[in-house]
Amino acid sequence: MKFVASILFLTLAAATLGRAQDDDSLNPPPTHDMSVGLFNQKDFAGWKFVMADNTDPLKIWSVTNGIIHCTGKAAGYLRTTQVYSNYFLTVVWRFVKVAPQADDTGILVHIQPPDKLWPQCVQVQGRHGHQGDLILMGGATSKETRAKNASPTVPLPEDPVEVAVGEWNKAETICIHNKVECFMNSKFVNEISGCTLNSGYIGIQSEGGEFEIRSIDYTPLRY
Repeated sequence: MKFVASILFLTLAAATLGRAQDDDSLNPPPTHDMSVGLFNQKDFAGWKFVMADNTDPLKIWSVTNGIIHCTGKAAGYLRTTQVYSNYFLTVVWRFVKVAPQADDTGILVHIQPPDKLWPQCVQVQGRHGHQGDLILMGGATSKETRAKNASPTVPLPEDPVEVAVGEWNKAETICIHNKVECFMNSKFVNEISGCTLNSGYIGIQSEGGEFEIRSIDYTPLRY
């Protein structure tokens, strides 16, 4: 596997993420003081619901004891009210129970208006057994895709590294200009380059799976 060499710099910091073409052990950036919690552990301040069929979002989404709970029983997503570009995103989450054919969610980056199901964006697939597939939705494309349908997928190049249902996964996504890199549980799993999107809202998808989120952390990046 070949990886393009690059260096990512945390805003106002000297911490870096190295790349080496002969090194398959890629690591996400270290945590840093500039990290911001996008979820305040209390409510959905700073977020907006987009749900199918005028579903009451508070029947699907809730916060209890500092944790977001989503039943997944209606399609939709929770998105930030602010647009982001060039960042490192960490989401710590888990499926609540085993539910064959229903263990599905996703992290959405570069969400474009208007709000609809589904928006133009890049999805970091959260479906059980496929966490880290990259789906280009609503007409978005990258160098790795041929837009034969509305949502071309860049599948995991290797076996998934997600933990068992009920345990906490750490999904880390790096968005730098037109490139998106994904790490799952601190291991590099997938990437796209030359994406037609490079900024937008950040979102979490409701699509059948019952799941919980412990934290959503954002760190601005530059290089």
